[in-house]
Amino acid sequence: MLIRRRHTITALAGAAALLTTLTAAPAEARARPAPVHPSLRKHLTAYYDFEHPVPGNPAKERDLGFSGTDIDLVNGGAQARTKDGAHRGSRASLQVRQVNPQSAGNDDWKAGVYSASGVPTLRAFNAVKGMTVMGWFKTTGPNPALNTNTAAPDDRYGAVGLAGVLSGNSDGHAVRALLEIIEVNGELRLVALGRRVDGAASQTFAASQDWRTLLPDGEWVFLAATFDFDTGAMALYRNGQRLDGFYTVPGDPWDLSGPGPHRSSPTDPRGIKIGGSFPQNTVERNPCDCRMDSLMFLDSAVDGAHIRAQYRLMTSH
Repeated sequence: MLIRRRHTITALAGAAALLTTLTAAPAEARARPAPVHPSLRKHLTAYYDFEHPVPGNPAKERDLGFSGTDIDLVNGGAQARTKDGAHRGSRASLQVRQVNPQSAGNDDWKAGVYSASGVPTLRAFNAVKGMTVMGWFKTTGPNPALNTNTAAPDDRYGAVGLAGVLSGNSDGHAVRALLEIIEVNGELRLVALGRRVDGAASQTFAASQDWRTLLPDGEWVFLAATFDFDTGAMALYRNGQRLDGFYTVPGDPWDLSGPGPHRSSPTDPRGIKIGGSFPQNTVERNPCDCRMDSLMFLDSAVDGAHIRAQYRLMTSH
């Protein structure tokens, strides 16, 4: 299937590569990717378990999905791989963090890929009817981080970036589909944020529960966000269970009043961002002090049964 098509390195060679090229990756890291539920494989556009460095370049991570969109481990490089797997099938994860909160700069550890002309391997998200972003997350430090773009010494960012797919006209920040923590009516909340049309308004679905309860410090949590661009429905899940929440933008921000079917803009996304914005490394914005594992980006708004099946599969191995 799609995982085998991309997985051409033998288990022995993969383990050897991790042993010889990764500064901070665990010596016993597996060469095989974590399991993917069969019902999701045809939709698995991009998948990163942070145990598969690009041969010859350990500062890049191989895509185990069907798109082949390898990503950069920005600023952290190979050292960003850490010996802390989120589930039984994992031995390593990605550490992202703010490096120097006292000075303006763009040295925060994050991951992703960016192209101002669009990333052609992400074409599955071009004129797509739905998307899903999911994976494992663990907060490891103070969030949100101190804002290095303002003069006030105690000012903090209004959001914490988790993982998302950029829009087709993004500067490295604007997204088509995103999981993040952001201020809603003056209060930080875990949200799914989606934009159907490039440059148009976004919609946000916010979890009702306190984000610190949903993402307790030092605890691995499996999160998922779904975006149905045809119907306007969005949803959030935690450890396979759907979360109560609410939409924050009244009216019809995705412009769904006309005849359907409705899809996203017919443009290739400009990339993927993980752990903060601007994967081209031009600006620090909304860094997350956290670890991430087994990140999945799907070209369909899958339902709760599929998300629960993936969660159970990973936690049973």
